[in-house]
Amino acid sequence: MRTQIIVIIALCATCCSCSPRDILTRRLARDLIAMSPTFRAPQQFQLRTGVIGNSEYLSPQYLALQHHGWISAASVRCPATIPPPCWDVTLTPGGVETIQAFVQPGDADKPVFSIPAARRELIAITGIAKQAGAADVEFTWRWVALNEIGAVLYSSGSQYHATVALRDYDDGWRLVQGAPQTNQSLDEALKNSTPAQ
Repeated sequence: MRTQIIVIIALCATCCSCSPRDILTRRLARDLIAMSPTFRAPQQFQLRTGVIGNSEYLSPQYLALQHHGWISAASVRCPATIPPPCWDVTLTPGGVETIQAFVQPGDADKPVFSIPAARRELIAITGIAKQAGAADVEFTWRWVALNEIGAVLYSSGSQYHATVALRDYDDGWRLVQGAPQTNQSLDEALKNSTPAQ
């Protein structure tokens, strides 16, 4: 009886000394990635009106906005800083109505509008490779539109695959903030994401 009590006390002491962040599980990795400020930051779309170059005007984003009737453009003479051809982009009445909720009262006359368009959604942790106090966590994610503009610019059907580095510190596992030579920070992982198969 006395031996059983000692074993139970030893097990309780061992369990109490571990925090939930000491053991890297898929759930912990998911929480660390999904709750990080980098992952939670909304994707901003910069809409520029006025004179822009042909490469910007022919980008998929501007073509989608034009297709939806939110912008229109007329060919204009280029300033010395922009190679020809150039376009004078304006918002249509439908475009004004669509983006007016995102424009601050004093910013209505500015040529650039910053519109929060989408946020990231973590789909799954697909693998964890641990070695000593470091780990590479592979995951898939997708864009979720925040509004009409986000729905046009970011396909929720597309999934992306990324890998991020984690390190085991004295208080548990944490995302790597600055990327050492071989590991990626979450910001770099999101930028380097590839379409998932």
